[in-house]
Amino acid sequence: LTGTDEHGQKVQKAAEERGLSPKEHADMMVQNFKRLWERMNISHDAFIRTTDEEHIKVVQEILERLHDRGEIVKRPYKGWYCTPDERFWTEKELVDGKCPDCGRPVEEIEEDNYFFLMSRYQDALIRYIEENPGYILPETRRNEVMGFLKSKPLGDLCISRPKKRLSWGITLPFDEDYVTYVWFDALVNYYSATRYLAPDRDLVQWWPADHHIVGKDILTTHAVYWSTMLMALNMPLPRNIFAHGWWTVDGRKMSKSLGNVVDPFEVIERYGVDPFRYFLFREVTFGLDGDFSEHALVSRINSDLANDLGNLVSRSFAMARKYFDSLVPEPTRVEEEIKSLAESVVKGMERHLETLAFHRALDEIWTLINALNKYIDTRQPWSLARSPEKQEELKNVIYTILEGVRVVAIYTLPFMPESSIRVLRALGEDDDLINRPLLGELRWGTLKPGTRLGRIAALFPRIEKERDNKKTGRQQEKEEKVPEDRYIGIDDFAKVELRVGKVIEAEGIEGSNKLLRLIVDIGEKRQIVAGIGKSYTPEELVGKQVVVVTNLRPARLMGVESQGMLLAAGTDNEIAIVSPEKEMPAGVRVR
Repeated sequence: LTGTDEHGQKVQKAAEERGLSPKEHADMMVQNFKRLWERMNISHDAFIRTTDEEHIKVVQEILERLHDRGEIVKRPYKGWYCTPDERFWTEKELVDGKCPDCGRPVEEIEEDNYFFLMSRYQDALIRYIEENPGYILPETRRNEVMGFLKSKPLGDLCISRPKKRLSWGITLPFDEDYVTYVWFDALVNYYSATRYLAPDRDLVQWWPADHHIVGKDILTTHAVYWSTMLMALNMPLPRNIFAHGWWTVDGRKMSKSLGNVVDPFEVIERYGVDPFRYFLFREVTFGLDGDFSEHALVSRINSDLANDLGNLVSRSFAMARKYFDSLVPEPTRVEEEIKSLAESVVKGMERHLETLAFHRALDEIWTLINALNKYIDTRQPWSLARSPEKQEELKNVIYTILEGVRVVAIYTLPFMPESSIRVLRALGEDDDLINRPLLGELRWGTLKPGTRLGRIAALFPRIEKERDNKKTGRQQEKEEKVPEDRYIGIDDFAKVELRVGKVIEAEGIEGSNKLLRLIVDIGEKRQIVAGIGKSYTPEELVGKQVVVVTNLRPARLMGVESQGMLLAAGTDNEIAIVSPEKEMPAGVRVR
């Protein structure tokens, strides 16, 4: 389910500025979103609009239920109102007299309004979150919400606006002079859609939802407002609320005034939709902020897609064409090691996808891709082809490679659908198999011998990095005087992702007096192997804040996988870990 919330003062004001009605303005925005989702190959069962008549009926029904139960009351109210955020603030909450969320001016308003008695559910919500640690993810966001709930008494929520001030909204069923607060209206969409848009809704109970995926800036409205509304209605809460971060450019938030907004249509036109999707999934831990640069995108395309996956597919099809006239050969035996790895990837993927760790799921797939490339290099089919007595072994190797490519294409299908479907069709898979869920059914060895392979062009051609020809003569002259090996560019530095972490476990590694195995919380738990055992004991490290390079490829040291690197200063005799000067939230970006 996806969609748009279309009521509220912000929408009304934007429409007035464009000389449109609020509905006309919303209609144009909806088309923009739908066009992008289609271009990005983002599918959905339903697109909800909060101006739908069916949604409006459900909102009014819920308002009526809460009002009848005494959960909504009318009272006078005076406060400071932020129109862009459509939210009231108290005097104490303002920062320098402005909205604490967006920093824009507020206006003082005094009027009668209706309030949802949210304060009744503060203790119950705290208990629920404590008893269900996976309810809010990632953990840093869960900590934010718990800090908010435990730091001060929870107030009641103003859920109405007088029509004399705002007419664009859903009328309260118990008072014709008011419309409902946009967030009350918008949050109900998750439930209302199950009533009138969900497939097989007469046969399937779709509520509660498995995941609400929201921006980190609207976490409070979902984790606190929506949760307490559901509690008051005696309805089950969603299984999980996941708050994702923001994409920045060179460490700065995208802004029209800065001229650094990334147009997704332009990126797709230049690099393709699958490489763009892959980059967004792989480059940054989902839930944290990420920095976008074309340099990083091109590096991912050339390294992961062209060198690893694209090369594997190209070599596999080329050798099948050369040695077996593009027919899938009959295998002589099963390569148990490759089969076992291929079938085990799905377990790792499912584990990571449970917590929406998309980059980790892709790591699992790339373990298989790297193993298949290594298998080709080790078995050397080109050498087997020169020996008539090794033709049976050649058949086995080529079949194993092609079957491995088929399995990889199934695994990558949710991430890069266009490229994966090209590979599967070239392998002779029919559309019925491609279009239905496959992960749970995947088995090694179902590629049929004798299948004629289709031709497939290069999946991900390498991108030559263009030189910047826009520098002035003075800039070029200055740069020529600087030894190239002394400096790196800002794009190179921006590729390094540094985040604050907290060591929660530490122990020595058997056979080494230098290496320690650490479990570090960076918003998610990472295992890191660090060569600091001569300067720190494990006990000294537990609870210590550190700075972690989080986007290094995993490496194995003394047989233990390391999923990052600590920053430290050192001499020949002493090492000191780099730590923030004061306590910072786990996962925060170091800039």
